[in-house]
Amino acid sequence: MAVRILVLGAGGTGGYFGGRLAQAGADVTFLVRPARAALLRERGLRIRSPLGDAGLAVATVVAEEVAMLPPFDLVLLSCKAYDLDSAMDAIAGAVGDRTGVLPILNGLLHYPALDARFGRERVLGGLCFISAVLGADGEVQHLGRPASITFGLREGNADTGVLARLADACAAAGVDHHHAADIGQAQWTKFSFLAALAAGTCLMRGSVGAIVAGEGGEAFMAALHEECLVVAAAEGHPLPADEVAIAHGHLTRAGSPVTASMLRDLEAGRRVEALQIVGDMVHRAHAAGLEVPRLQAAWAHLQVYEAATR
Repeated sequence: MAVRILVLGAGGTGGYFGGRLAQAGADVTFLVRPARAALLRERGLRIRSPLGDAGLAVATVVAEEVAMLPPFDLVLLSCKAYDLDSAMDAIAGAVGDRTGVLPILNGLLHYPALDARFGRERVLGGLCFISAVLGADGEVQHLGRPASITFGLREGNADTGVLARLADACAAAGVDHHHAADIGQAQWTKFSFLAALAAGTCLMRGSVGAIVAGEGGEAFMAALHEECLVVAAAEGHPLPADEVAIAHGHLTRAGSPVTASMLRDLEAGRRVEALQIVGDMVHRAHAAGLEVPRLQAAWAHLQVYEAATR
């Protein structure tokens, strides 16, 4: 049975994954603001990617109309973490008794709010790896080749089979995906890596390669990651050695041009997900009685930036 999907937003992340599913014939509707809906109707959803360009007509709906449609099987939530409240309001009319809500936001701080609003049984576990932005002309620009989505059942979820159908749709679309048996471990693997990357590159205002080229830089990045790993273990998710080694390699690679998307947002003067990534990791550490001085320094730095741009 096909899965009927509502994707919140048609920006870099939602536009890419929803667009690839729609390109393969999946039943996908994009919940967007009126201006974005008008642009998509006029020009279609355009994807520019090393994995292949696309231009396609897509179904759209705006928030005022969504409650007039039958409930969806799955709502894919791909907003910025700081926009969670308005995102929940927007999708509320699309969530029925058997609708799954799949957030692929950064971090983990969104789950308590989603559980409280829609019920833990409906809120599934998810994450993605992609670097994508909206271009000046409204096209989805996929930067670099990686583009994968991971999803799985959290404890307390009702297994309606919707994730198995999503996996089938991803396979048909050629979307790199993983239907995880232990979504918690997968989430903490990404969260610990992302928090270290964001903290390091934002604090130092440079790429991984630029940081590790300096005296003490490699040790600093490794220590940042170790602080995150200790928090993961305290939260009941110690990470396996092979996953740790892969992440460590990415965080300390000489010459690496990699930066966190948070740094790109910061350099452009935009809002950043500081609380949801670095701040939340610091708060979890303190709740467990752990000292994380490097993460704390990055969190203090990001709060100064946010206060200056508010």
